[in-house]
Amino acid sequence: MSSDESRRIDSPGRSAPARRTLLVFCDSLSYYGPTGGLPADDARIWPNLVAAQLDWDLELIGRIGWTCRDVWWAAIQDPRSWAALPRAGAVVFATSGMDSLPSPLPTALRELIRYVRPPLLRRWARDGYGWVQPRLASIARPALPAHLSVEYLEMTRAAIDYNRPGIPFVASIPSVHRAETYGNSHRWRDATAAAITAWGAAHDVPIVDLKAAVGDEVLSGRGNPDGIHWNFEAHRAVAELMMKGLAEAGVTVAGPGG
Repeated sequence: MSSDESRRIDSPGRSAPARRTLLVFCDSLSYYGPTGGLPADDARIWPNLVAAQLDWDLELIGRIGWTCRDVWWAAIQDPRSWAALPRAGAVVFATSGMDSLPSPLPTALRELIRYVRPPLLRRWARDGYGWVQPRLASIARPALPAHLSVEYLEMTRAAIDYNRPGIPFVASIPSVHRAETYGNSHRWRDATAAAITAWGAAHDVPIVDLKAAVGDEVLSGRGNPDGIHWNFEAHRAVAELMMKGLAEAGVTVAGPGG
């Protein structure tokens, strides 16, 4: 796919693979555990738990801080997504959490901090933003407004469906957090959740409520000490809800060898 127009992906001479792939677009919640980030093939994170139950391969495409806008860019620019799409059995949009978090700076400006030179000035800018963020979180706008989250999700869904008509989709609505780095503020969660839920209903995309899966673990302090990422109990709970969402989308569990 290109950023100018969605094109069908032709694979001349390629036979259909025997194993299907679960194509997951995500933020760091999907691959962080109770002590930090984990490799994409770690068997304890929910995408691998789901892929194992389906007896599918997994293609995990994501990065810390990704929003639904980043999913769109990954879908049209990352060749891993192009390679995975012909054999994908389902697509999961496991983002929206970052979208709903407060961001004192527009995302584009915040992302530019990593490019500041010289390094001393970059560290100063990063430390300064780290000081400002929790103090302004209660009045800051969301990293991505709810209507834009939905707009990018629909652009991505439509582009993938154009290349793979009828492929099942599942999406998620934000988790919860108790992160001091965000001033314990999540005032935009409800708006993001409502917008994505309405979008899902309009396009027959099942929606997984991450809050329902991980809320007890995170809010009790049993998750990652950062207050935002999860423990493995939470990953197992997310996997259970994702399996239900995939079943609602029409995916069946074939079992080993199926």
